[in-house]
Amino acid sequence: MAEVVSPVPGAGRREPGEVGRARGPPVAEPGAALSPQGEIIEGCRLPVLRRNQDNEDEWPLAEILSVKDISGRKLFYVHYIDFNKRLDEWVTHERLDLKKIQFPKKEAKTPTKNGLPGSRPGSPEREVKRKVEVVSPATPVPSETAPASVFPQNGSARRAVAAQPGRKRKSNCLGTDEDSQDSSDGIPSAPRMTGSLVSDRSHDDIVTRMKNIECIELGRHRLKPWYFSPYPQELTTLPVLYLCEFCLKYGRSLKCLQRHLTKCDLRHPPGNEIYRKGTISFFEIDGRKNKSYSQNLCLLAKCFLDHKTLYYDTDPFLFYVMTEYDCKGFHIVGYFSKEKESTEDYNVACILTLPPYQRRGYGKLLIEFSYELSKVEGKTGTPEKPLSDLGLLSYRSYWSQTILEILMGLKSESGERPQITINEISEITSIKKEDVISTLQYLNLINYYKGQYILTLSEDIVDGHERAMLKRLLRIDSKCLHFTPKDWSKRGKW
Repeated sequence: MAEVVSPVPGAGRREPGEVGRARGPPVAEPGAALSPQGEIIEGCRLPVLRRNQDNEDEWPLAEILSVKDISGRKLFYVHYIDFNKRLDEWVTHERLDLKKIQFPKKEAKTPTKNGLPGSRPGSPEREVKRKVEVVSPATPVPSETAPASVFPQNGSARRAVAAQPGRKRKSNCLGTDEDSQDSSDGIPSAPRMTGSLVSDRSHDDIVTRMKNIECIELGRHRLKPWYFSPYPQELTTLPVLYLCEFCLKYGRSLKCLQRHLTKCDLRHPPGNEIYRKGTISFFEIDGRKNKSYSQNLCLLAKCFLDHKTLYYDTDPFLFYVMTEYDCKGFHIVGYFSKEKESTEDYNVACILTLPPYQRRGYGKLLIEFSYELSKVEGKTGTPEKPLSDLGLLSYRSYWSQTILEILMGLKSESGERPQITINEISEITSIKKEDVISTLQYLNLINYYKGQYILTLSEDIVDGHERAMLKRLLRIDSKCLHFTPKDWSKRGKW
């Protein structure tokens, strides 16, 4: 999944305080700490100079992934340890701190497990974790069907009280950690064999770990890719890859693009326009009927999505492309894909807002539209896991705002406190019950009080929500949606 908010230098870092940095600018002495052959080799680790989001110099530890020589000058492709791969880059010799270089250790022979060659010995702790579900002694989650009542307290806080359930929550819940979405016991589960296929990181190689496209020109925008994308090999050496912004076909040069534009009669994505309000439109594209466009869209999206593998079989998918209209046509802003048939209630496989349109509310609009489709289908839905770091932030924000909007909108009837259940919140919003519960836990709204479960909306929560909703100007209008769901279980409709 992609991210749906714009990157800032340093934003891809997982643990900001983990990386030891030398704040003073060390001097790289010529010939210092080189390999026995007298050169820096792949696999070396050393501090590398970069600018953070505050425009300050820092020296995080980085690994050399590749070395190339251009006109007698060496460039080094580095991955900053504990930073997201989108921050990887080519750097010059001057940005390396050679005094602190760490050379790769020779790999020892792989020990055997149970006498079988090629198997690593299993960690006893890890094997126990696979068999035993970790249960937290903390307060259990509220029942999905027990009603909750809302009432004001002390004139400032509102509380919702639910009946006591009889089950405990798992220690790893969706809302507590980015990696907890992979599996409930903290052990990454095997990749799914359907849908967009979550990337199996064990098959990463040096080629796919490195960005291979320097720059993409799409309409009036030039995009700097974040990740590897399997465009044809001969295009990866070009300084700029030119794309038609309407059909997304790629060309080697500006002249090729101009020649293509004289023949391309598209001014909007192929498929059916199912939503239009103001300048915003959504087009539904069948991956089987519009295979060429769908494949080109996947290639473009892979430049900004790291968690999914790319497959050219687009038949099982629908693509919903969001566009912005002007006098020249409908310009792509972002998209999400979903399986025609999902056995796991996924309503999104991949989701992306293109970098020029990020931090403008379009990401939440895409998410809101995906749930609007689920409402029409009469289903609850959830995005395919794992989410990217930026995608997770956007979904958490959307879930929080949507659920708080429901809770704060409850009104008392006949003088009694209003009541609502987890199931009712899920039915109203089409957000899956597990995501509703995890969001309440993430917001720390669930408390246990006198044998009952209480959702406490503090002044800070209420004020923060109201400020956020004032900034959220883009919303989906269900009256402008013209969508009829299909029964994809009948293969003839594919």
